[in-house]
Parts: sequence; structure tokens; C-alpha cells
Amino acid sequence: MNDFIMLSDMITEFDAVVVGGGPVGLWVACELALAQLKVAVLERRTERVTQSRALTIHGRTLEVFALRGIVDRFLSLGRRVPNFHFGALGTRIDFSTLDTRYPFALFLPQATTEGLLEDYALELGVDIRRGHLVGTVESHVDRVVIGGETDATPFRVFARYVVGADGARSIVRRAAQIDFVGYPARQTMMLADVVLDAPPEHPVATIVNEAGGLVLAPRGYGDHYRIGLVDASMPHVDPGEPVSLAELASSAARIAGTDFRPRDPIWLSRFTDETRIAEQYRKGRILLAGDAAHIHAPMGGQGMNVGIQDAMNLGWKLASVLRGTAPEKLLDTYERERLPVGKALRDDTLAQLALFSRFDPPMLALRRLLENVLLVPEVNRQFAEQLSGFGVAYPEPLFQADNSWEHQKGVSGQRLRDMDLTLENGSRTTLYRLLEDGRWVRLQLAPNPESVPDASGINFVSLATGTNDPLIDNFASVLVRPDGYLAHVRRVDGASNGENAGR
Repeated sequence: MNDFIMLSDMITEFDAVVVGGGPVGLWVACELALAQLKVAVLERRTERVTQSRALTIHGRTLEVFALRGIVDRFLSLGRRVPNFHFGALGTRIDFSTLDTRYPFALFLPQATTEGLLEDYALELGVDIRRGHLVGTVESHVDRVVIGGETDATPFRVFARYVVGADGARSIVRRAAQIDFVGYPARQTMMLADVVLDAPPEHPVATIVNEAGGLVLAPRGYGDHYRIGLVDASMPHVDPGEPVSLAELASSAARIAGTDFRPRDPIWLSRFTDETRIAEQYRKGRILLAGDAAHIHAPMGGQGMNVGIQDAMNLGWKLASVLRGTAPEKLLDTYERERLPVGKALRDDTLAQLALFSRFDPPMLALRRLLENVLLVPEVNRQFAEQLSGFGVAYPEPLFQADNSWEHQKGVSGQRLRDMDLTLENGSRTTLYRLLEDGRWVRLQLAPNPESVPDASGINFVSLATGTNDPLIDNFASVLVRPDGYLAHVRRVDGASNGENAGR
């Protein structure tokens, strides 16, 4: 034991340890800390990320932030984008038709997103330990032992559960011997954040032709643009080879037929189309989220968003188990609900990659056909829901409710939009404000004398009027999960007050 850091003033035992301090790991930690649990984040980097990296925050992720009361922090700094592209097709995906307070994507560099999340985590009391390189993860019957080095000195910490949010080469996933199945890299893309002396007429440009594929968009507020491209003349370059500004400018001009005159790069990088997904998201006391669970080509700006939504799904469930308000089997529903989302993400990004990186006449003809198909409003909306994350639903029940609650097919498991509510005492609030503390909410939609606090910690709310939401107004009461999805409904009030939630 003398070989390890075991200082008396340094906590080494936690309810949970999150390996990886990016947006996904930070959000898991925030959910756990919100439940007053002891959680540590072990991050190998000594400083916050400075590259912009992920640029897009989609609408459902904005709702996730709204569910915890911090969305304004992001909205105040980002650039709202009402439409998006799918595979660089010319017909845009229209977010403005979606039923949400956030019918847009938000352009915000990942460095800023990560900084805001770290600030929130520190406010909640998360123990963030930078410069901690994890090397071993040992799972035992009652705990996990995490070992590694910090400043060349060994350390060891203990936790009841560990979450691997440590990226594509996840040490946690490897320690758990979870297979990462999929496809190796076959193509290389360039990504850059640069100033353009000759920007395009429209702020978001997508071009695909025989010379290659190019996507160009404002980085956020300021003068820099994000450029992503595939050059048909060099489909595969060693991803470790640095990108030069001259190479980027030459490739972009060849594809666009005009010189944007890029300068002042703040980020130049190569990415590949390697696509993989973990066969399991949970193995005993080890759980995976974000890039540790799924990687793909950077198409559609979805990776960080799906990862944060993984973290939201996992966070409140793990918190419930750790606090003893739910059985351990609740953790099995994390994989059951999120693994299909990961597989859908894999297929989505592979399809977009094909549209963006193949330049033969048949593919160009297919692009023209799909651009016409996306003019159909119903089809466009389906793609908008898919990209934004609003289309995700969890139709299987989390738990076996008592006889007074019902799992209603086509209703239970659906995402609930934020809605204005008038409470029984006449005051007004919104649904998402009621969920900010991370607890379940029971909405009583019909007059009911049963207005005592719920013994299981559910936030019991009695309304003076209906919600004007056709999804739930036909029921006497509804049970809403901490992540804003509808769990169970009750047609006619019975004696139960929902104490079986999560059991």
C-alpha cells in the first residue's frame, strides 16, 4: 500500500468514479452529484480542451440541459441554426417544425461546452482530478479498484461502480474485455477552423461533385468557419499526418471551384471513418458511455449529443441504484434503451458518409433523387427528428408497476416536451422546472384529495388545469422519468401513489 497515493486528506473511496472528463463523463458525474453522491472524475489531461472539436449541440441535448436548469448558459454563447444537412445533400433538414422550445441546432465549440459543463460539475461538488492517467480497472463483487499514475506517482481509488467515458481507445472498455465491433478506417477527412477572406454567399455550404465533398459552416459567433472535406484525389491519408493550410486550401478550392482564401487556422486535423460499437454497455459494475461505447465518422454532428444523452439515461439510473431507491437490475435497462440508439447512430453516419464520400455517377444520381425526396414535409420531419434526437423513445417498461398504473403502448416511453403548467394553488411553472432536481415527477391531471408527498421521493404535483398536451391529457395522472420521458399512466385514480417507481 505504501507504493500508492493514500494521503489522509485525499478521498479514495467513492460511490462512483467516472474515467474521462469530456462532456459525456462530466454529465454522468453531474447527474450523480445532483443526487448527493460522492463522485470523482479522473481525467488524463492536465488542462481543459482548447480545440473546438464537436461544434453542434442538437435540440434534444438542449432539452437535457433545460431539464437541469442550465440551458441558458449555452444559448447565450452559441449560434442558433434552424436547419441542417444530411450527408451534405442540398435540401436542408428543417428543425423549425419540431415541437420543442429549441427547434434549432446550436453551434458552439466543444471547448466552450466542456468548460460550461465543468463549471456546473464543480458547483455540484464533483471531485475532478486532472492529470490522472488510469491504467487498471479491476472489478470485484462489491467494488471496483481503479489504478494509475499522476505526476509519475501511482494512485489507487475505490468505487462501487465505474463509468468509462474515456473515448475510442477506452481503458475501461478494454479492462472489462468488452468487444468493440465494426469497421476499420477506410477513408480520411480533413477538419479545420479557419478565417475565410472570401466566404460563401450562404453561411452554410455543402458541395459534393467528382472532385470530392465539402461542408462549410460558421464556427459560432466570430470570424472562424468550420470546414470538413473529403478530397477524391486522396481518399486515404495516414490520420497522424499533419494537415497544412495549403493542403486544405487547395482541396477546398478544387471541390468548390473557388478559393475561399482560408487563413489564421486555430485547428487543423484529420479524422477517419472508423465505425465501431461496444457489444455491451454494461458488464457488472463497469458501464460505458459516449465514444467509449460507439465511434463513427463525424457526420451530422451527432456523436457528442448521443453521448450526453447516454449519460443522462445512465446518470439518474445509477444514482437511483446507489441511493438504494431502485434495484441493481435497473442498470440493465441502460443498455436495453441506449444500445439500439447507438446502432441507429452507426447506420445513420454510415449512410451519410456514403453520400458525402463517394463521387461516381450512380452516387451523384442518388444524391439528386434524395434531395427531391427530402422536399416531402413528412420525410424531412422524420430526418429532423432523427438528427436532433427528438425521435428517440423507450417503448419497453422500466419496471413492473402495480395494478393501478398502466404501461400504455404508443404513450409510455415517449419524450415529453416542456410545457407550461398551472398548479393547484394557482401558481405557474413548467414541466422541466419540476424535473431540475433529478427526481421522478407525478403529474396529477384530475382532481384528487391525495396530495401528500410521495414516500418514494417522487415529486408529487397536482394541477389546476390540463396541459393541452394530447399525449397525456386523457389520463388521470402520469409518471414522468427524471430524463423527461413518460413512464406509466393512470386512467382512474386508485390508492397507489406510485411507490413502485424504479423498483
